[in-house]
Amino acid sequence: MYSKRPSGQVSEENYTLHIEELNTTNLKKGEIVVKAKYISVDPYMRIQQSALNSWEVPHPLGVVQGSGMAGEIIASNSDTLKIGDWVNCYTGWQQYAIVKDTEVRLLDTKIATVSTSLGILGMPARVAYFGIIEAGKIKTGETVVVSGAAGAVGSTVVQIAKLKGCRVIGIAGSQEKMNFLEQELDVDATINYKENKTQESMVKALKTACPEGVDIYYDNVGGVITDAVIDVVNVGARILVCGQISQYNHALDKPEMGPRFLHKVLYKRITIQGILARDYNDRMPEMISEMGSWVKDGKIKYKETIIQGFEKLPKALSGLFDGENTGKMIVKV
Repeated sequence: MYSKRPSGQVSEENYTLHIEELNTTNLKKGEIVVKAKYISVDPYMRIQQSALNSWEVPHPLGVVQGSGMAGEIIASNSDTLKIGDWVNCYTGWQQYAIVKDTEVRLLDTKIATVSTSLGILGMPARVAYFGIIEAGKIKTGETVVVSGAAGAVGSTVVQIAKLKGCRVIGIAGSQEKMNFLEQELDVDATINYKENKTQESMVKALKTACPEGVDIYYDNVGGVITDAVIDVVNVGARILVCGQISQYNHALDKPEMGPRFLHKVLYKRITIQGILARDYNDRMPEMISEMGSWVKDGKIKYKETIIQGFEKLPKALSGLFDGENTGKMIVKV
């Protein structure tokens, strides 16, 4: 249960383990009981913990932490779903939940393992897919830079961009992640942001990796990286703001002030657009249709960082901000 609003990095101190008995004997028509197998942890959860409104009011204290979950139906009073079906739903950090059959997504286990419904075939993939294709208006031959490129969203974006015939540069924070991007995902070049901590250093690295400039920047991180990218984008560039993870721990309520760059937006006629996964909630089948085929055929690869144990959920969430994940961070319960 989410019990204390963090002032810096979220930790176990912000949660309380709550145990109660779930009565499943009198399910209403259309209700099912789902037993969680995999529970999601995502950077957006830290945004919800801000004291200020974001895309919604702050996550209330004293209730279950909201999140996605993949689990098995163990009881059903539904005409469409049966015991043994695997589903994805937004029931939060709890091991069992009673939900309506209209509030879950039935999973096709023939395409991929059920855990992928939280990552490569779930919310992160949805914002990656529609973000780069629809909002980004990606074109063959363009140069695409992705920050947080080894994460759940970023690793999906770089692969879609490669499939669309683009030159792709991934920004990550370790040699291991850079090797993953180059050797497994065929990214054209990588930049280690921990070795380029100043705007000047990052600009230099970007100019080396992107000699013809940047057409699309898919931003998951913000901060100095974004300040630097602004300096090297081409005329008509598109900047897609999906996340600002560098700001979440200490700058949500009092944002850091970076260089004033609106004059650069003017000179280069840059389009900057914020994108949220929820913008495309009702288009999940459209995304699954293409992404599911890519995953099944091996055209899209994925990694999952799976931590064992329900009690490890707060630690896993905190780990996102220390770069402890490659691909999707998931807790198995």
